[in-house]
Amino acid sequence: MSWEGGMEVCRCVKSSFSCRYFVLPCCFFDFYGKYQRRHCKKSQYKEYIDFISEVSTACGFNTEEDCLRIPSTKRVCLVGKSRSYQLSDEPQAEEGRDKYIQGRQPCSGVTVRESNVEDEAEHHHDHSETDRIHGTNWGAGFQPRERIETVRNCAALPRDFVDGIVLRVATSLLGLTKDEGGDVPGTWNMGGRLSVREVAELLEQETLQVLKKECGGLQTLLKNNHQVFRVEGGMVHIRDWRVQAQRPRGLQGTRADSKRKHLISGALKTRACWFHIHHPHGCPLQAEECAFAHGPDDLRPSTRPLKKMKYSN
Repeated sequence: MSWEGGMEVCRCVKSSFSCRYFVLPCCFFDFYGKYQRRHCKKSQYKEYIDFISEVSTACGFNTEEDCLRIPSTKRVCLVGKSRSYQLSDEPQAEEGRDKYIQGRQPCSGVTVRESNVEDEAEHHHDHSETDRIHGTNWGAGFQPRERIETVRNCAALPRDFVDGIVLRVATSLLGLTKDEGGDVPGTWNMGGRLSVREVAELLEQETLQVLKKECGGLQTLLKNNHQVFRVEGGMVHIRDWRVQAQRPRGLQGTRADSKRKHLISGALKTRACWFHIHHPHGCPLQAEECAFAHGPDDLRPSTRPLKKMKYSN
């Protein structure tokens, strides 16, 4: 098994006393949702492996850990070959398992979603029978993920919706420097700065409600549009690409630079330059220096594979 480790270990212990298990944890999920970290000094992967081992021990298994020889960063597996108690002690062990699982239930409770899918009901029939025998139904709160994961990082929002927000925020930032010589001929208006809260006050309530459903909300949308904005310390600025272009040679070759170079090589000139179209002074870079297209003739098709994303209103 390589699915949600903790739940599968519990399913195994419910099936029969002689059941053994092998689990290769990969997705960080608890019994009721995403696993919440508790030990910041451990890596997320190590902490989750320890959590699955804890579940296995609480379920009464003698737990063993091994490392598979596979080309993957997640290759630590857990194996339960035998129980740590006798068959005659099963009632007491079951009581302990129920207390452990209930102890990890969120305080706010769990919303149980009923399913009318016949094959799913048939698949869980045996487990439900076992639950009734022991007088518990600890698996009732389990809610499987949808086949297509809903994207909530603002990447699947309608393009017109995002473009409208970007234009409004950028126009407001550029307008902050009009009295400071931002419109002086021969100079490029870098705009002022606003806090994320001040930016939110520029938007309608309906727009904010849509963004509230996304992870990170407005700040995530602004960071996604890094071509236009620079968000640092909760403050929003207009990005000046001349700073990146004029970086000293001694600072090149860092990990961040190599990552950016890799991204640009696969996406060079595949999107229109926002500054060339919308900024009153145009793009601060020449067309050959800018990573974005200055006009239709400069635009080339993207070579990146399209991602299937599901957007929920």
